[in-house]
Amino acid sequence: MEAERLVAVIRRALAHSRGTPDIIAEAWQAQALAQAIGSRLAASGPKELRGEASGLSEIGGRSNGALEHPAARAGVARAAQLSEVADPRASLTGLGALLGEVGIALVGVACETDEQGLYWQCMEAIDAADESTDRVHGMLRLLDERDRERREDMERDRERDGPHGVLHGPVGPAADVG
Repeated sequence: MEAERLVAVIRRALAHSRGTPDIIAEAWQAQALAQAIGSRLAASGPKELRGEASGLSEIGGRSNGALEHPAARAGVARAAQLSEVADPRASLTGLGALLGEVGIALVGVACETDEQGLYWQCMEAIDAADESTDRVHGMLRLLDERDRERREDMERDRERDGPHGVLHGPVGPAADVG
């Protein structure tokens, strides 16, 4: 399944979560997806993103252990269905939004619980979601920078070629001789 679709599936599931177990399950799913997207982009994404993507994958992997959930113990992640990251910018934008929503949901769980263990799990997962979000934003900035450089290169090429583009062949009265 394409990354944007997986992000949408997890966002929808998180929005429909009713209670702590569901929220924790979707937070775990989101971090597993962050790890998978990071791995995919590190291996075959745009060159500019590979270092940050590797970092995203590492954070996602570390944070999956922060939340104890049956899905985590069973290793059943929707992220295993990831087949491609067709549009890195759109996928990262969606993932950033998802991670922000996960952080907010986990703050709610942490505030409502009297259980110290669950509270600290949420705190660790919130930190991981924030760190992952920072990586995602860093990758989006790198994509913006790459696009800006490409536009500037195109503008320089147009300026060098003149107002009418590149002219081919002789120009002027000699060209009319035939």
